[in-house]
Amino acid sequence: MAIRKIVTYPADILEVECEKVTVFDKKLAKLLNDMYDTMIEHDGVGLAAPQIGLNKQIAIVDIDDEMGTIELINPKIIEATGSQIGPEGCLSFPGVYGEVERANYVKVQAQDRKGRTFLIEAEEFLARAIQHEIDHLAGVLFTTKVTKYLNESELEGGEDE
Repeated sequence: MAIRKIVTYPADILEVECEKVTVFDKKLAKLLNDMYDTMIEHDGVGLAAPQIGLNKQIAIVDIDDEMGTIELINPKIIEATGSQIGPEGCLSFPGVYGEVERANYVKVQAQDRKGRTFLIEAEEFLARAIQHEIDHLAGVLFTTKVTKYLNESELEGGEDE
């Protein structure tokens, strides 16, 4: 188990478009395991590679539901419908929370740690978490989408992503 250091804003890596992953090997598997351990250590529900200083299209999401841990390599949103507004936070912005509007449903194409392509469909909170992490891979920060900043008492049990 290796806990990686979380990169916080205003680090430049957080605002660059990440490079595609082309090598699917043991190093990638270890990185994904480290990202999971890091996310859990920091009480997150998602983590993207730029948040640990890596310019790679890799993200993981685990909202503690029946889907378990979702590893997204080179993900692309291929369908997005509906709308939801809810609270978000980000491990790269400690203590910052805001309301963000996102699609309520997404269909995403991605690759797994072995390079196999798969599709995943998500709704509501899981869709929100996936969109948040995919934004990181494009250098888009949730703070650019906040419609209203929230203090911790206004969160109503919202989760950090």
